[in-house]
Amino acid sequence: METNLLIDKIIEGIQDVKGHAVKVVDLRSLTERIADAFVICEGSSTTQVSAIADNVTEYVRKETGEKPWSVQGRENAEWVAFDYGNVLVHVFLPEARAFYDLEHLWADAEIREIKDVDDL
Repeated sequence: METNLLIDKIIEGIQDVKGHAVKVVDLRSLTERIADAFVICEGSSTTQVSAIADNVTEYVRKETGEKPWSVQGRENAEWVAFDYGNVLVHVFLPEARAFYDLEHLWADAEIREIKDVDDL
């Protein structure tokens, strides 16, 4: 699956259930990377984090036929991560996102902020 199309569909799935503070960390310019990109977002509660994760998985499957290779963190829903091979998706509670600060860890990559649906 083409990376940019997959990222677009992931973002649409996040925005469909009002996930917010979406950022795309494009790792393709880095020589040592674990994927082409991260899509990072947050939900305001564990219920919303779970809903975002479920919706992205279902939305991407319907739109592209792609399924995640693995999903981690559904049990506590503070940080749900799923792997599409070339794109990793991270859905956080705000506190967990601040603690792990993935954007800072990959600060040498291109980071693009996506406007929240309510701000469009």
